[in-house]
Amino acid sequence: MLRGMATVNYFADDLEAAKDWYSEFLGVAPYFTVPGGYYEFRIGDYQAELGLINRKYAATTPDRPGGQIVNWHVDDVAATFERLLEMGAKEYEPITARGEGTGFVTAAVVDPFGNVLGIMTNPHYLEILAAARPE
Repeated sequence: MLRGMATVNYFADDLEAAKDWYSEFLGVAPYFTVPGGYYEFRIGDYQAELGLINRKYAATTPDRPGGQIVNWHVDDVAATFERLLEMGAKEYEPITARGEGTGFVTAAVVDPFGNVLGIMTNPHYLEILAAARPE
């Protein structure tokens, strides 16, 4: 049974540039490093792990972004999407409401290193967070 996301890994040809870009976007430095090979950040309410791996260690090297999209919950999809674009990411999926009046909104970009980064406002995420943090 899947119990929750543990680590999402993104690959980069220029690992140092990727570390700097994600450090700026996330507002934190990586907490774990393997020089020349790997950087890992802990982020968000549940300290999910985002790993950056030197692309030379990738099993495959697709010629274009694609595949699964991991959507990270954000409080403001439009503002986050705009910030990512300002930082050099390219639109992959526009801001899209998912179901009329449900509150689910997604968007995705391709980071400057060729990885798809999804963002989402997810009411279910907020319900789970509220239940985990009783007042």
